[in-house]
Amino acid sequence: MKENRLLLIITGGVIGLMAILLVKLGNPHNMGLCVACFYRDIVGALGLHRTATVQYLRPEIIGLILGSFIMATAKREFRPRGGSSPIIRFVLGFLMMTGAMVFLGCPLRMLLRLGNGDLNALIGLFGFVGGIWLGIQFLKNGYSLGKSSTQPLINGYFMSAFAVILLVLLIASPTFIFFTETRGPGFFRAPLILSLVAGLIIGALAQRTRLCTAGDIRNTIIIKDPTFLLRPFGILLFTLIGSLILNPTSFELGFLNQPFAHSDHIWNFLGMLLLGLTSVLLGGCPLRQTIMAAEGDGDSVFTIIGMMLGAAFSHNFGFAASTAYVPLYGKIAVVAGLLLVILLGWHIIKYEKVKG
Repeated sequence: MKENRLLLIITGGVIGLMAILLVKLGNPHNMGLCVACFYRDIVGALGLHRTATVQYLRPEIIGLILGSFIMATAKREFRPRGGSSPIIRFVLGFLMMTGAMVFLGCPLRMLLRLGNGDLNALIGLFGFVGGIWLGIQFLKNGYSLGKSSTQPLINGYFMSAFAVILLVLLIASPTFIFFTETRGPGFFRAPLILSLVAGLIIGALAQRTRLCTAGDIRNTIIIKDPTFLLRPFGILLFTLIGSLILNPTSFELGFLNQPFAHSDHIWNFLGMLLLGLTSVLLGGCPLRQTIMAAEGDGDSVFTIIGMMLGAAFSHNFGFAASTAYVPLYGKIAVVAGLLLVILLGWHIIKYEKVKG
């Protein structure tokens, strides 16, 4: 047990320190690693949205996928599987990204923002925990997306092949990437090799330890064992330490003037409420979905496709928040998303009871 606890906090610490190092080397402030934001940047680089300030084929995502694939293969945990309500997972992935684009970040970035003094992320944390608690109520009442089944081996390689294609495009044809000279998040980037290596290490650690911020909080609430909080605590603690040592001038405790964030507290809360709820109903946060997809889980691939399309819609149709405000369409999308998820969950519970 002591060894497991040590591994959990070391995993969190490594991720927190690497994220701070990536910021030091060029990534956006408070965004050393953000799974949702970086998928959004990749979608932009592929031309699926045209917000020029957030377009870049992020090597960190490529590294996450390949690192977890390598670790899963080495540990004989690469298992092609699927068939567990893929369409519903696609919809939930779309809505998960909708919440992330209103909050401006995934659960991992929420912890990184908080570790660098951004108290807007604390409001998001309250919403995230609230969404997880709500999702647990669905689980207790019989919610299930059904069992997955073994799939042909070739199905499991989809996500890794996608990562390799992105890496080839990034290295061989940089003019393919749509980026801008304005000072948006897509403009800030750490060196390619270092970003890729960081992603590989984090992906391998996340696969080895089953890292999932939503899962850790969910298990803590259900099992009432705070051991599960060691990883998010490690991320938060080492981010704070790393920020004070490596980037002391960028550390600012408060709500205002935080980089790539807004202070609309209601929508920080509700955006992460939606993200927390969908994470529980999907069985994992954006990072965990990425890791499972690399392990061969085709259902997680559908979730990620939904996330990517959700990012494209958020920017093409004005859902995404800016550092100044949350647009009306973004507010409508979050409220509609919460209602839709609750309706889906209720329908599935009703179906499971009838089937049972």
